[in-house]
Amino acid sequence: MLSILDRYILKKYLGTFVLMLLLFIPIGITVNLAEKIDKILENEVPFVEVAKYYLDFTVYFANLLFPLFLFLSIIWFTSKLANNTEVVAFLSSGVSYYRFLRPYLIGATIVCIGALFLGMYLAPMASKGFNEFKYEYLKKGHKDRSQNNVYRQINPKEYIYVSYFNVQQQSGNNFTLEHFEGNEMTYKISASRIKYNKEDSTYSLHMYSKRKVGKNGDILETANKKDTVFSFEMEDLTPVEYIAETLNYTELNTFIEREKAKGSTFINRYEVVRYKRWSLPVSAYILTIIAVSVSSVKRRGGMGVNLAIGLSIGMVFIFFDKVFGTLAEQSDFSPFIATWFPNFIFGILAIYLLNNAKR
Repeated sequence: MLSILDRYILKKYLGTFVLMLLLFIPIGITVNLAEKIDKILENEVPFVEVAKYYLDFTVYFANLLFPLFLFLSIIWFTSKLANNTEVVAFLSSGVSYYRFLRPYLIGATIVCIGALFLGMYLAPMASKGFNEFKYEYLKKGHKDRSQNNVYRQINPKEYIYVSYFNVQQQSGNNFTLEHFEGNEMTYKISASRIKYNKEDSTYSLHMYSKRKVGKNGDILETANKKDTVFSFEMEDLTPVEYIAETLNYTELNTFIEREKAKGSTFINRYEVVRYKRWSLPVSAYILTIIAVSVSSVKRRGGMGVNLAIGLSIGMVFIFFDKVFGTLAEQSDFSPFIATWFPNFIFGILAIYLLNNAKR
């Protein structure tokens, strides 16, 4: 059963966090709209599309910055408790510091569960709409995927190449497919153009040729046009840059395994997204402990000092998260270490600050 103290602090915890979201999300929307309004008007974007975009933006923005909002909201209301000597009253009544911390951890658990659901399922759907709107209306002319010199491993034995991939027409120029048994190529298919036929899931190969490599000589087969079936889809050749953000957790795991089999060079980028879906919700506990430890002490400068300290710590956390995430995406640095390292460092800081606050 929750005591009066638990209910009081838990109500403050969740209420202030929700209030912080309600205050900052409209500000984020206003700033974004002021920046994008010219392009929206220039491209005559329908109002319904704009409304959908900002609904997706709200979810995307909340998922991206919820650790900072949570951190600031805890510092805000706990500093008020400390300035009103309520924290001293709680501890003087015989309540231990760990007991005082219990409702905060209950609140962190609720936020963590909500953040997990948001990151695993709602945020991917929002990210899809958010990014599609951005590339369709706000970044016209910018490519959301690689289209030139596409080279992919589609399974353990086959590699394909197209010199240019046209997304809208689902076609490619200068297509080749090489099939290997062990280290030896057994046949190679070439075509000046490949076109995917959506109605029957076949491919049309123009200026087709197939060379079978044999011990007693090669066998060459040619045709002006040949319709055939392949085990890949043209859309899979060059997935959009933000594809990992748009998949729910189950879909993302399947996608990563498929991309590993194809030899994708973007595996680290995809795995950073996967690990962050766990590391960010867990950060709710760490940031909660840090925020309580910093703000439960009454300071001479009052709430302003606590907020300044909290904002500095929050920005450093986000900086670490971004830097190590980018490092893993663009190098061979472990995505797991990159995404969990900020939690590890700030976990140590949380233990240190908690021990100091107890005294």
